[in-house]
Amino acid sequence: MKSYTLLELCQYLGGELQGDGEIAIHSVATLENAQSGQITFLANKKYQSQLQSSKAAAVLLSPQDASLYQGNAIVLQDPYVGFARVAQLLDTTPAAAVDIHPTAVVDESASVAEGVAIGANAVIGANVRLEPGVQIGPGCVIGQDCIIGENSRLWPNVTLYHNVHIGKDCIIHSATVLGADGFGYANERGHWIKIPQTGGVRIGNQVEIGASTTVDRGAIDHTVIKDGVIIDNQVQIAHNDVIGEHTAIAGCTTVAGSTTIGKHCIIGGMVAISGHMEIADQVHLTGRTMVMSSIKESGVYSSGTPHMSNRDWRKNAARFRQLDGLFSRVKQLEKAGKSEQNK
Repeated sequence: MKSYTLLELCQYLGGELQGDGEIAIHSVATLENAQSGQITFLANKKYQSQLQSSKAAAVLLSPQDASLYQGNAIVLQDPYVGFARVAQLLDTTPAAAVDIHPTAVVDESASVAEGVAIGANAVIGANVRLEPGVQIGPGCVIGQDCIIGENSRLWPNVTLYHNVHIGKDCIIHSATVLGADGFGYANERGHWIKIPQTGGVRIGNQVEIGASTTVDRGAIDHTVIKDGVIIDNQVQIAHNDVIGEHTAIAGCTTVAGSTTIGKHCIIGGMVAISGHMEIADQVHLTGRTMVMSSIKESGVYSSGTPHMSNRDWRKNAARFRQLDGLFSRVKQLEKAGKSEQNK
């Protein structure tokens, strides 16, 4: 287990040391459960009550909270970001694969760079290019003409159809499928005629895609996920979507086809975005929002109904069904009132 002194971590983060810089830190933990040798953080005032009783070896604190704690600490502007960086430094996650397993099937036309690791029962198709440092987990299938950039990691049972390109330093989690056919059909007198999906998928650098997520290939042009995007588990990205740089998409969200989402957007869980939409940069959609038309200005948008007691919900649902009738009655009353005024 690797460890660092508190002084080394302080220098790494560019913070201000408080207390003993020689203590060794080997892992991260929560305020409530931290023990000797572990570092924690305080970023939410809701947890201030746990600060004094914490058994952590050290705490990451903001300048505003530093006076509340007399123990070992690193003081920096954003303790949560500091925690993320220390967690990366102390990360003990194993590799997705080590070396090339003898049961892996690698097509003779594939280009496999030095240092690539391929797990048991993985299949690497024709004309695939795996760049240095790539890790392909057990059971993965990499289709024809795919490219995977330096140091990208695919966890077990990821499937890439043909013509999928992944950039550098990406993480693709288990059971995710990239490049399956988009939902493209024409209807001829009640019969569905499949439209071949001849585009590909293009994923930028430093993208992370969660488990059991699907990114469909483009119908003609590519489906594009740009640099720095993070996508949660069980998300559906349809054909020809374009997701802008550093956008975050939470679990169970669905984005219909030919939609463009801008940069630095935050899409909450279970959001539904209709097709052929444009979402501006820096848009925040709260959970369960349904987007039925383009959003042209940055800001926070919502449409999901917060929970309430079942009794209140039943009353409100009944009143919702009455809205059209109430609207007609109000219009009639307004019309009658104007008539009286004109007499």
